[in-house]
Amino acid sequence: MSSRVTLVTCIHNRKTDIMARKEELARLWERTQDYLFNQRPAFERQGASGYKPGLDTSIALSKLYNDPHRRYRIIHIAGTNGKGSVAHMLASCLQCCGYKVGLFTSPHLVDFRERIRVDGKMVSRNFVMQWVADYQKRDFDDYVYEPSFFELVSTMAFDYFATRNVNVAVIETGLGGRLDSSNIVTPELSIITNIGLEHQQFLGDTLEDITREKAGIIKHGKPVVVGRAEGVVRDVLESEAKRLYSEIRFAQDKPEVLSAKHVGNVLRMTTNNYGVIDCELTGDYQVENVNTVLTSMNILKRLKYRIKIDALCEGFAHVTENTGLMGRWMKLDDNPMTICDSAHNVPGFQVVVRQLRLLRRNKLRMVMGFMADKNVAGILDLLPLDAAFYFTQASTSRSMTADKVMELAVQAGIKQAKAFANVKEALEAARADAAPDDLIYVGGSMYVLAELLKALGYGEDRLD
Repeated sequence: MSSRVTLVTCIHNRKTDIMARKEELARLWERTQDYLFNQRPAFERQGASGYKPGLDTSIALSKLYNDPHRRYRIIHIAGTNGKGSVAHMLASCLQCCGYKVGLFTSPHLVDFRERIRVDGKMVSRNFVMQWVADYQKRDFDDYVYEPSFFELVSTMAFDYFATRNVNVAVIETGLGGRLDSSNIVTPELSIITNIGLEHQQFLGDTLEDITREKAGIIKHGKPVVVGRAEGVVRDVLESEAKRLYSEIRFAQDKPEVLSAKHVGNVLRMTTNNYGVIDCELTGDYQVENVNTVLTSMNILKRLKYRIKIDALCEGFAHVTENTGLMGRWMKLDDNPMTICDSAHNVPGFQVVVRQLRLLRRNKLRMVMGFMADKNVAGILDLLPLDAAFYFTQASTSRSMTADKVMELAVQAGIKQAKAFANVKEALEAARADAAPDDLIYVGGSMYVLAELLKALGYGEDRLD
């Protein structure tokens, strides 16, 4: 009897120890995130006051970790729209081709660790916690300036990829290009998806100025692929490539994607060199992004990457499974059909509105929230006036309040609109009003999507 009691006691003590360990790890994870998010300057949280251009700090931080980005091949991606989708599709395809692939993107939607992945798996919490603890103990010898959130996280990502011995890393810029903290890398290939007016307070007032900033990722003698560019944008990119002796290829000039149509739950594309591709990402704007990826694959093949057509088809068919991508024309429900999407500026919504019209549902209901530094009036002018709107805001100081959006909506001629405190309440109201054959669209900001997906239970919650 006593041995049985002893066994039960041991099991109880073991369970208690495990629970205590989990609670301690949870507290440490919260402290780590607090240090990264709240004790570092962060554009994503603060806006202009958190923007820290320049490469001095990133270069100094990189030296502290023995320049980890020099230990693997790199593909560097900038652009106004589509760079996240292009990054994830490239990573998925390269994984299917047999490469060990690092992927660095921003912002995250549900979990900070979404930003840093290897073969689709998020960096572990243990690595992040240990890395931050190690960073805080280091002797900086007065040459590391106070780093921003993005500078610190970029260095963490580059170091993680080195420790995991990746073959290639796909790196997405945060803001701009020339002075973005990721721009300390020397990629084998640079990609610029497209360029429109955005972040003028940081990148310049004109398309020419913004293009010069994003063209800063082009490196001497290294090829660059541009998804789409016209007029002064194209002129500037060609001039910069010529100055740097870099081959430049515009995906629009010799399109790999010849035709596209929606078939079931995929976007089926007939291509020039890669057969028929079924893409899991079904937003119409993905046609341009796939064209950019396939044009990039042509360059990578020339750089001796092992690119196989069947592997590429697998990569496009399983992007979300392979890389964890969320929020790109993502179906949340069928009854009524509910779509969430990451479009957040005028060029993005020009494409989205065209696709919404083609869906031909009974009534369009739009759950929308925006960042205050976006051209919200320009976006509202694009939206259909016969839709019903449910305006909201994300819980960040950068958000435009729902009441302010309502004011701009009145000026745009929108008559069916209500304001809500958060996206969950707004979506619930839209669902309550909707008939089965209506369409609900949720978007306007990545931060609105983030709060929606968290509220709906998306994302992982492990202490690994």
